[in-house]
Amino acid sequence: MPRLVLVRHGQSQWNLENRFTGWWDVGLSEKGVAEAAAAGELMKAKGFEFDVCFTSVLTRAILTLDIALEAMDRLWLPVFKHWRLNERHYGGLTGLNKQEMREKVGEVQVKIWRRSFDIPPPPLEADSPYNVSRDRRYSGVEVPATESLKDTIERVLPYWDEAIAPALRSGQRVLISAHGNSIRALVKHLSGLGDEEVVGVEIPTGQPLVYELDDDLRLVETYYLNER
Repeated sequence: MPRLVLVRHGQSQWNLENRFTGWWDVGLSEKGVAEAAAAGELMKAKGFEFDVCFTSVLTRAILTLDIALEAMDRLWLPVFKHWRLNERHYGGLTGLNKQEMREKVGEVQVKIWRRSFDIPPPPLEADSPYNVSRDRRYSGVEVPATESLKDTIERVLPYWDEAIAPALRSGQRVLISAHGNSIRALVKHLSGLGDEEVVGVEIPTGQPLVYELDDDLRLVETYYLNER
């Protein structure tokens, strides 16, 4: 049966600082590095093997994958990076402290921006220091000014159809290191969750989430590897 493992990157520096991150590129905290290594060690201990890996173009996801693969003695595996696996773009919230925003606009508004399915945060201003539209890695890409979870799903799934699903159908075992919301997009698709169901799904950092699929990539079983 095709096997897919999803890993949300380890704790980032801005996770630690409780800031909205989105497409801004930050590294891992010390805890994040340890989480990535532990994920790799767990997969190795459980005898998991992979043939191909996918990640975003953001450092925290790339480093998590590299550290996990090093722990598995599998740094030689092929890795494909794509912006479609990036985190949700948090627009004008990028860089702001979540608690300070709660105090400024209220818990209800922040929850709407963070957890609603189709309501995006305010757009990022063009002159914001967090505007990555001129970043070389996004050459030829129309970088969004903000995204809802719905927008993120619509951005992620074409890459699933074009690259990830074909790898699974060809018999390859796939490991993906990505982000809370890009993983939610895949979880919604694979588990057949409704719009309201998926917004409540929590994706812990550094915990391998296993999907056992049939030959048509329909769900057979899903579980966190640390629970087995």
